[in-house]
Amino acid sequence: MAETFDFVIHGGTVVTTSGPVQTSVAVRSGKVARIGDIAPAAAGRSFDAKGLTVLPGVIDEQVHFREPGPVHKEDLESGTRGAVLGGVTAVFEMPNTDPPTTTASALADKVKRAAGRSWTDFAFYVGASPENADDLKDLEREPACCGIKMFMGSSTGTLLVADDENVARVLASGTRRVTVHSEDDMRLQERNAMVRDGADVSMHAEWRDVETAVRSTKRLLALARKAGRRVHVLHVSTAEEMAILGENKDIATVEVLPQHLTLAAPECYQRLGTLAQMNPPIREARHRDALWRAIDEGIVDCVGSDHAPHTLEEKARPYPRSPSGLTGVQTLLPLLLDHHAAGRLTLARLVDLTSAGPCRIFNVAGKGRIAVGYDGDFTVVDLKAKRTITNSWIASRAGWTAFDGMAVTGWPKATIIRGNVVMCDDELQGAPAGAPVRFQETL
Repeated sequence: MAETFDFVIHGGTVVTTSGPVQTSVAVRSGKVARIGDIAPAAAGRSFDAKGLTVLPGVIDEQVHFREPGPVHKEDLESGTRGAVLGGVTAVFEMPNTDPPTTTASALADKVKRAAGRSWTDFAFYVGASPENADDLKDLEREPACCGIKMFMGSSTGTLLVADDENVARVLASGTRRVTVHSEDDMRLQERNAMVRDGADVSMHAEWRDVETAVRSTKRLLALARKAGRRVHVLHVSTAEEMAILGENKDIATVEVLPQHLTLAAPECYQRLGTLAQMNPPIREARHRDALWRAIDEGIVDCVGSDHAPHTLEEKARPYPRSPSGLTGVQTLLPLLLDHHAAGRLTLARLVDLTSAGPCRIFNVAGKGRIAVGYDGDFTVVDLKAKRTITNSWIASRAGWTAFDGMAVTGWPKATIIRGNVVMCDDELQGAPAGAPVRFQETL
């Protein structure tokens, strides 16, 4: 009797662990069951990927979807809708909501809210605070928890762990990698007078300067080494930090953002104003160049979007009353595909940064590669498609992107999660059916 499957992708170039190969992939019960010559008729459903490239499902390990809280600018449904339109199959959502995700009950509430509403698979960070530092070892093992998030510098929301004593307490509680927003809050407060009464938005990168980032990251690494705790440093934006992090890869993994890889000061502030305002800031081109070198040298472990939406009305407030944050989950992959087309990023490195990398960092179970036994998550792309990113394409409730009007080469054509097509040719398919991401136990 012929072997049967639930779903088959055929006719495309599949990026397997051995490299790109013209082959078919079959899925049964949500998992890859076979890679090789498979007739489309062997499955109840099939997808013709002729002329397209099939990547492992893209994972965005840093998004802010604002729910519970200011859902007028985003919620779990709209945020994950944008994610799948951009080719993303799973997201890790941040804890600086209102109320913040600092307890088991708050985490369980988010999981409940995501059920039946999330288009992608999902997991949530628990936010570290001085009040819950001693409880983190238990909270990090709650279902659908991807790990602990610590803000060493004040940003959107109220979560903050600024001093060495409490940073050390967070690092001493638990075993999973601690994810960190690394800016030195004491220096931010000392320098706040330069912008507090109003300034040009280009001063954002002067207030939150290189030393603010470097000082925090040096403190973090020293405390992490003393505690024997691994850390994941988010949205690294400076050349100086990359040099330091390259010497500490035994305890530190590194994320960069497409915003910092694509834009540069002062041009971005002259053109976009407060739409380019984010934490840490977009900096001069020398820092952008250093981030690309760090990708080439293997210092960078993953690329996330730091999707942090605010409405245009909110962003139009005079600086510094304008909030920091850009939309990004939907443009993450198109921007990286464009960098690939321009020769700045190999396809193998793109896959490592967006799927295998996040899985290594967070000990994700069953995702991150196209291999038998792994989840049937695929991001199907057209590497040659020429498109223009527009505000009208953005699904976020905020309704805008800093990359409006940017022509790109490379585009997500389909998003497939556990063998189910949820996006095809810029159109949603079916209903939201995202499930919690699973994690391997950490010793």
